[in-house]
Amino acid sequence: MRKNTIIFDLDGTLLNTLEDLTDGVNHTLCQYGFPEKTRQEVRRALGNGARWLIRSSLPEEVPAPELDQVLKDYEAYYQEHCRIKTGPYDGILELLEDLKRRQVKMAIISNKGDGAVRELNRQYFSEYISTAQGVHEGIRRKPSPDAVLEALKKLESSPKDAVYVGDTEVDYETAKNAGLDCVLVSWGFRDREQLKLLQPDLLIDTPQELLRWLNCEVK
Repeated sequence: MRKNTIIFDLDGTLLNTLEDLTDGVNHTLCQYGFPEKTRQEVRRALGNGARWLIRSSLPEEVPAPELDQVLKDYEAYYQEHCRIKTGPYDGILELLEDLKRRQVKMAIISNKGDGAVRELNRQYFSEYISTAQGVHEGIRRKPSPDAVLEALKKLESSPKDAVYVGDTEVDYETAKNAGLDCVLVSWGFRDREQLKLLQPDLLIDTPQELLRWLNCEVK
């Protein structure tokens, strides 16, 4: 059976959020007197959600209560400043337009906070994607398959009909845990050679490559 559903990761896949994420991390670190992180250091820490990002950005000796407060302040700042330097990668809007025209079902699943995910989808992709969710109560974060399976249920689709598109090892694990074919993109938060080692079903360098592949795979 051909595929008719695509589950997208958000950061590093549809949106280049690295600059705003780095600014948010460093703004918060400076508030607490901790040294700033480089963009590359932030890039390497992305994919596992905000807590992992902040834990990776703080000295190891910072205790859990202080970590919790730093995380809270980071999330509040980022929620208000998540669209300053962020934007879709080249070719993404054209890809989504083509998929919509083909009546392909689409959703966004992210380890980012649910409020930020919904706001970013509203700003950039709501014309194409109605189902977008981040981390929220009752659903385990990726690489658990929970959020993907919940989205498929909302879309009235199934794993055998769907493809997962992401940019990190977390996305690869999520796809496999949910029983979906996995497409990884090289323009995001991991280097191509790292992604190649995972042996995804498809590894692409441009959105146009995905579209050419989907011409054969999607209704």
